[in-house]
Amino acid sequence: MSQDSNDRELGMTRNITRRDFLNGVSIGVGGALLASNAHLLAALDDLASKDPAAAGYYPPALTGLRGSYDATYQYAHALRDDAFWDAAPKPSDTTESYDLVVVGGGISGLAAAYFYRQKAGSKARILILDNHDDFGGHAKRNEFTAANRMVLSYGGTQSIESPDEYSQVAKSLLTDLGIDTSAFYKAYDQKLYSKLGTAVFFDRETFGHDRLVTGLNTTPWPEFLAQAPLSDAARRDIARVYADKVDYLPNLTREQKRAKLAKISYADFLTKVCNVTPEALPFFQTWSHDLFGVGIDAAPALGCYEAGDDYGAIFYPGFDGLDLGEREKGEPYIFHFPDGNASIARLLVRSLIPAAIPGHNMYDVVTARADYLQLDRASSPVRIRLNSTVVKVKHDGPPASARQVHVLYMRDGKLQAVRARHVVMACYNMMVPYLCPELPQQQKDALQYGVKVPLLYTHVALRNWQPFAGLGMQHIVSPGSYHCYTALDFPVSLGAYKFPGQPDEPAVLFMLRTPCKPGLPARDQYRYGHAELYQTPYATIERNVRDQLGRMLTSQSFDPARDIAAITVNRWTHGYAYEYSTLWDRDFAPDERPCVIGRQPFGRITIANSDAGARAYTDAAIDQAWRAVGEIGKR
Repeated sequence: MSQDSNDRELGMTRNITRRDFLNGVSIGVGGALLASNAHLLAALDDLASKDPAAAGYYPPALTGLRGSYDATYQYAHALRDDAFWDAAPKPSDTTESYDLVVVGGGISGLAAAYFYRQKAGSKARILILDNHDDFGGHAKRNEFTAANRMVLSYGGTQSIESPDEYSQVAKSLLTDLGIDTSAFYKAYDQKLYSKLGTAVFFDRETFGHDRLVTGLNTTPWPEFLAQAPLSDAARRDIARVYADKVDYLPNLTREQKRAKLAKISYADFLTKVCNVTPEALPFFQTWSHDLFGVGIDAAPALGCYEAGDDYGAIFYPGFDGLDLGEREKGEPYIFHFPDGNASIARLLVRSLIPAAIPGHNMYDVVTARADYLQLDRASSPVRIRLNSTVVKVKHDGPPASARQVHVLYMRDGKLQAVRARHVVMACYNMMVPYLCPELPQQQKDALQYGVKVPLLYTHVALRNWQPFAGLGMQHIVSPGSYHCYTALDFPVSLGAYKFPGQPDEPAVLFMLRTPCKPGLPARDQYRYGHAELYQTPYATIERNVRDQLGRMLTSQSFDPARDIAAITVNRWTHGYAYEYSTLWDRDFAPDERPCVIGRQPFGRITIANSDAGARAYTDAAIDQAWRAVGEIGKR
């Protein structure tokens, strides 16, 4: 079958938007094109959505390629490649002056604005600049229309994980915003999927045959594995390591066992400690992708033991007989708005600019339609300016005595400048040295130590979820496929939003890909993933989505052309904040950690974002915003 014929069968014959077309032809991976063609700087702004002041501007409802679309990073890459300033237009001064400019409109940047206003008063003039067409950073909202109803999902940050463990600062912010986490015990339907299980899809490219095997963790292992296209040795060892409660490290104390497991990968634990045949490793390889962003070859065994799986889809075997101590029983993974932590971002925006998000509480924010016209009003003390990529942040004199900071940013093909008494850098750590070239070299090196984890959060709106009900499955683990995990979305009904709880109703599927290169150190695997995502056009991702779902659900007569209503690909080339690994990083003293060295205040510039805490969680983003604002001097 020709590629064109196959694409028609998969349902890819659709109108291609200008954004999809430009992404598909791939406007370079570096700044060389920018340096050779100054006009391209202005053309890149056309990749972004329309001006927020235009009628109909509403990014949450956009489908196709979202997250880090091309326009969000092209200027950054030009700065990285030392190509931006050769092609940049002459800067124009907006004559605007602020008490605070925040670089980055994610949860940390919005929280920094919130905390600064608490400190400085309601009349403080604050400008938030963000390179995306929507606020929230990774906390993006995905809206779909399927079967004539709105269905919601999250574009990145999923949940308020373990809120009881939040700092008092983060807890207080949630309370101030009107978030009562206890409400999720009722809002999250913990019974809807209780009779649905987990399946494994073995793809022919990896395992020799396409085969969906249902009943992972519920069907007895010999019976489950008998259906899997695996060797007899792999079946035997997988069944053994799950069933046996063996102390594979009998001559070590508990502390010694934990120390050893911290320094070996889970793959080495299986093969070198549990004596599992290497033929079994492809079955487990991608199970650590969601949390660690790499496969079991680069994930520490102790980390796999301690973290487990929030979704309850998989379980790491081999630890039951080791007597590693009681695992902390965490809170259930239910603290989830229908659009993920985008609702936290929306509540922050409502607090800062009340006219932008109508309503009064955590319930009505779910269905409220944001008014983007209100974000950047001259009359408002707090302004959010989207589609604005900051390219330089510089003091107006020696940092120790400077009275202002100049902030330059690209917007609408123009280089514009504003002034601020203080600046909070709430963007990615790795970009700060390019934006603030006057930083000390040691601080620059520390800021660029961590390599963010690349993620592909793909959401697929289905006309109904009968295929999953027919299989009796909620999750499908697919260790060799393009997306390694597929699941029905979290069943949350809140306020006027009702989750589609019947199989004949529309649904949203979550599909996960974390591109990496097994065999390399973790940070190098992340760099490989960055390059892959930058170079992969939307059409390739869409084709893989449709092909994979068609093959996995073929027994349910699933037709990708008929049954898929929409696809939104949230491409986070720089996703999770880098967290130090016992397998790959040395044991830093607390004050020697790169994130601590990197986040030191510099004159009137302070640094926020979860990168500054080396923790990829919402509470870390909030805590770092609080610290950054607290470090602002009173000059």
